[in-house]
Amino acid sequence: MIHLKTGREINKIRCAGAIVAETLELLKRSIVPGMTTGELDLLAERAIRQAGAEPSFKGYDGYSHCICTSVNHQLAHGIPGPYRLEEGDIISIDIGARYEGFHADSAWTYPVGEISEITGRLLEATSEALRCGIAEAVPGARLTNISHAVQQCAESYGFSVVRELTGHGVGSELHEEPEVPNYGAAGHGPVLKPGMVLAVEPLINEGRRDIWMVEDDGWTIETQDGKYGAHDEHTLVVTENGNEILTKQ
Repeated sequence: MIHLKTGREINKIRCAGAIVAETLELLKRSIVPGMTTGELDLLAERAIRQAGAEPSFKGYDGYSHCICTSVNHQLAHGIPGPYRLEEGDIISIDIGARYEGFHADSAWTYPVGEISEITGRLLEATSEALRCGIAEAVPGARLTNISHAVQQCAESYGFSVVRELTGHGVGSELHEEPEVPNYGAAGHGPVLKPGMVLAVEPLINEGRRDIWMVEDDGWTIETQDGKYGAHDEHTLVVTENGNEILTKQ
């Protein structure tokens, strides 16, 4: 069941979203060659807790850290640790915060120093696909209008869209109904209504769309062909006149 959020609930998600956005800005400024993904995790947890919130991911289904750090061919759910970032890497940071019982969820993929031209295009395509998807999140539209816009944008750049991972509803639970796929025909799914809170999150691969899970940690998702992948995400609320991004940096 899709729960339409009240104004009071939306305000709590808005507060959580501001904490997420501020923490991502802090991490963005900290991303330099030599920084470890584990150090980024510690920075994020300190910032979230000092802001009066709790990390949404820590303890979720047994997950051990505050953020997910996915580097290069790691697409999603990468576990922070001793890896030291290198010039030319890209890193996707996925982060959630829980404030007074309500979550906000966001992700962004950042360059580490100078990156290649094709990698720069991958990051551009992913952020543009997110923008195109969000533009379709308006009252009266069908859910898959978002999905179709994301797919069209990503493929127009010559990249592929991952199908196994999706966006989702957000609220008192980190993942709620409905799922928000990143591909498919427009005009299907629930009608979007004011008060719906959604996480729109394109996951785009430089090469083929195929992915696999690293068996030895049970979390990290990688591209099968070893090419780079990128992941951007915002939490938004559908409003009477359009939408409001609640995790805007």
